[in-house]
Amino acid sequence: MKTALSIAGSDSCAGAGIQADIKTMTLNGVYATSVITSMTAQNTTGVRAIQDSTPEFLKDQIDAVFEDIYPDAVKIGMVSSAELIRVIAERLAYYKAPKIVVDPVMVATSGSALIKTDAVSALEKELLPMATLITPNIPEAETLTGTVIRTKENMLKAAKQMSSTYGCAVLLKGGHSINDATDLLYESGGNKWFEGKRIDNPNTHGTGCTLSSAIAANLAKGFSLYESVEKAKEYITGALAAMLDLGQGSGPMNHAFDLYSRFTK
Repeated sequence: MKTALSIAGSDSCAGAGIQADIKTMTLNGVYATSVITSMTAQNTTGVRAIQDSTPEFLKDQIDAVFEDIYPDAVKIGMVSSAELIRVIAERLAYYKAPKIVVDPVMVATSGSALIKTDAVSALEKELLPMATLITPNIPEAETLTGTVIRTKENMLKAAKQMSSTYGCAVLLKGGHSINDATDLLYESGGNKWFEGKRIDNPNTHGTGCTLSSAIAANLAKGFSLYESVEKAKEYITGALAAMLDLGQGSGPMNHAFDLYSRFTK
């Protein structure tokens, strides 16, 4: 069995972060391991508190995974401080980690900030240049490029800029009022639009985490970047279309919508 590592924060209501990543990777056919960057006290209505791992403990977690179950792909999500970003970058370089997918998480679905100001520059300098793929949404891409994105032409220009700046492929997610969930994959000077129809489901907590984790899982299994994105998009569409409704705010998707087993009955 192929394996994928999630380096991200913990979501106490399990709709995003490490918990969503593990569920997504499992349902996409790989064995999931994890390194927790932060613990969050959060639910579907917002984030109440964040407690970061210490740099020393973060390093120990990464070493423990790589020394025993070396991952076939790595997904990086929420990392709230520059110090932790530098630890991750140093250890991934040390272990020559393959197929790195970075979801530059900055704000939760609820609107709560998840990254400190100084961490953004560290993210750009240390982690994004190591990535195989980065998966920003529109607000994140605007922060990374310093531009305003309102049209598909703006999306293409921003994706080109990020790819040139960081030397990686870019999946720019267009679901923030740009279009009906159409995403742009920019890779090696070429681009591919993934047309998607917006699903009328207010429960979208953890969509970014889920998409990036599904991509990492498929990369771990040996699929191309295009195939991995295509399969991940299909998976997240199914998870949203299952219309799970939990919590009082923007609730989680049903990551297990395609799980059929006598043990689940």
